[in-house]
Amino acid sequence: MISVMVVDDNPVVLMGLVALLEVADDVEIVATARDGRQAIDLARRLRPDLVLLDVRMPDVDGIRAAGPLSAISKVLMLSYNEDPDSIRDSIQAGACGYLVHGSFSPDDLVVAIRDVVAGRANPLSAVAARVVVESLQSASAGPPPGRGGLGLSTREVEVMRLIAQGRSNLEIADGLVLSEKTVKNHVSRIYAKLGVRSRAAAIARWLGTAKP
Repeated sequence: MISVMVVDDNPVVLMGLVALLEVADDVEIVATARDGRQAIDLARRLRPDLVLLDVRMPDVDGIRAAGPLSAISKVLMLSYNEDPDSIRDSIQAGACGYLVHGSFSPDDLVVAIRDVVAGRANPLSAVAARVVVESLQSASAGPPPGRGGLGLSTREVEVMRLIAQGRSNLEIADGLVLSEKTVKNHVSRIYAKLGVRSRAAAIARWLGTAKP
C-alpha cells in the first residue's frame, strides 16, 4: 500500500481528493491537513510515502512546506495555481512534480502517485512543463552545464547528464553498463553534493536555474 497525506485548505477539494483516492486499491490516505505547518507535524509522526500538497494556504504555504516535507516523504504539488514562480519555487524546494487541477483525470492522478513513489517519473501538467522547458532554455544561453564548483566526480557527471536528459535509473544503468543499485548510489551522492532532494531540483541546480 502507498501511504498518502493530502494537504489543502479548501475542505471541498480536500474531501474530493480523499474520495477519489480511496477508490484505488493500493493507496491509503493516512492523514489530511489544512496548512503546511500541520502537514509537517503530521508527516514527522506518520512518515507517509507521498504528500499531495497545495500551494496557497494560510500560515505556512505549500512552497515553504515543500522543503521540510520532501526531507520526509515524496512531495507532489497539486494546485489551481499556474504562476510560473510558484512552479519553479516548488520544484526547487524539493517537489517531485506539479499538477494543476483540471489538467488530469482521476486515473492520471493515481498513476502519477505510483510513479513518484516508485521514482519512475516527475509528473508535470502542461503549464508546469512549459515553465521547466523555459527555465532550461534560459539556462542554455549561459555557461554550459557541468561547470566547476559542483564537486561531482567524472562518473557522477556522466550520470547527471543522463538525469538531465530525463533518463530513468534503469536506462542510465543500461547506458553506462552499471547495475541499477550502483546508479542509485551515484544519484544519492549527486543529491547530497548538489544539496537537493529530487530529480527535478537536481536538474535545476545542474543547469544553473536554482541556487545551492
